Amino acid sequence: MKILFASSEAHPLIKTGGLADVSGSLPRAILSQRQDIRLVIPAYRQVLERAGNLALAAYLKLDGVPNPVRILSGRLPGGNVKLYLVDSPDHFDRAGNPYTTRAGNEWTDNAERFAVFCRAIHALAVNAAGLDWEPDVVHCNDWQTGLVPAMLADSDTAPASIFTIHNLAYQGQYDWKTFNALGLPPEWWSMDAMEFHNSFSFIKGGLVFADWLTTVSPTYAEEICTSEFGCGLEGLLGHRRNKLTGILNGIDYSEWNPGSDLLVPIQYNRRSLFHKRENKHAILEHFALPRKEDAPLFIIISRLVEQKGIDLVIDILPYLVKQGAQLAVLGSGDKAIETALRKAAREYREHVGIQIGYDETLAHLLEAGGDLLLMPSRFEPCGLNQIYSLRYGTVPVVRSTGGLADTVVDTTPETLEAKTATGFCFQTASTAALWNAVQRAIKQYREPEGWNRIIDTGMRQDFSWKRSAERYIDLYRQVLDG
Repeated sequence: MKILFASSEAHPLIKTGGLADVSGSLPRAILSQRQDIRLVIPAYRQVLERAGNLALAAYLKLDGVPNPVRILSGRLPGGNVKLYLVDSPDHFDRAGNPYTTRAGNEWTDNAERFAVFCRAIHALAVNAAGLDWEPDVVHCNDWQTGLVPAMLADSDTAPASIFTIHNLAYQGQYDWKTFNALGLPPEWWSMDAMEFHNSFSFIKGGLVFADWLTTVSPTYAEEICTSEFGCGLEGLLGHRRNKLTGILNGIDYSEWNPGSDLLVPIQYNRRSLFHKRENKHAILEHFALPRKEDAPLFIIISRLVEQKGIDLVIDILPYLVKQGAQLAVLGSGDKAIETALRKAAREYREHVGIQIGYDETLAHLLEAGGDLLLMPSRFEPCGLNQIYSLRYGTVPVVRSTGGLADTVVDTTPETLEAKTATGFCFQTASTAALWNAVQRAIKQYREPEGWNRIIDTGMRQDFSWKRSAERYIDLYRQVLDG
């Protein structure tokens, strides 16, 4: 099969979150299954700096875009996946990240920018770029590609379309004035198309018009059909439930493997777990925290926003400190949450360390040296850090929602005895529920035999991309057969 995989970011070229990890790993795994898959992303400034050798593949004259758009071709670093870059300097050659300025404010022209991206994807999909390659399936990801299935739906000869929801909370909503300025078909401003509460919703284009919908975990596929998690779109998703599939994300074990991870001071495996303590010491040194040999070290690697339940962690910090535990945090996000964590780090100098921003090397070190991962998300479509933690022997404490529910088995006397326990789960997004789970985890941490059994079970889990890729390939065939 020929597959065009469209995403607004892809690791290692550009990354703001889990979408980049998926877009950098899943196409490689599908390619390894002997499918002809090609990745298309915008030619952001950072991407052009990191992409290596590129060739000019095509010029495109797109509706509503005054200057021609170039399609550059190359290879995704770290593999053989064919890469297409949509090079429109007016839209993508700028400082900042794909969606926001350096100051953290959303680009005011994001609707225009990603409409251009969608028009370019459509041109590639119907071979209007003259590349002599037309995909059987276009696999779109998140709101930034949401117009593509709607554009493809207008043609009887277009390839099949699949739209993956990575996080329904981000919808790409804009007002009538913006919609009108984009020069899109007027009929799209309809409740049966992309109008949503008197706004225009990019993501609704994918949800309404794609031949098939997927999410990044089976539980999240169920959750988004409910009012609690549906973000106002649960009615539409319920209507399309028979064409909605949850496929759990995987991880790249060649990159996230404590036995071969060159980003951490000491490599280790299940049989040499004692080396994990040396990595723990490196974390404590990095955050200027004292060594306390009997103190469990909790880690957080996350966007610091309410969705991730970081406010609940802040609430339990005084109790964590009383238990003698330590906490190392890496992330950025809501300024109020960042400020509260900085204040906690000053107040509890021997217990709390924080680094604002994202640092790939430090993220690997935290996974390699932490004792427990805190991930109390209010909702979590899939989540990757809990899967990384399982492989690194860092026991996750998670709210049982979305992909967290699908990947972490709660520790009970029964699951511990059956050797299926891999972490600690709680149900309600509350301070009390989180603290109860943390208390259980700390108690178990101080019972080495059971603790080591949990670690060993977690490190044996297989959440590789190979398994996920096989599910997607089966789905592509199913959609084409239909």
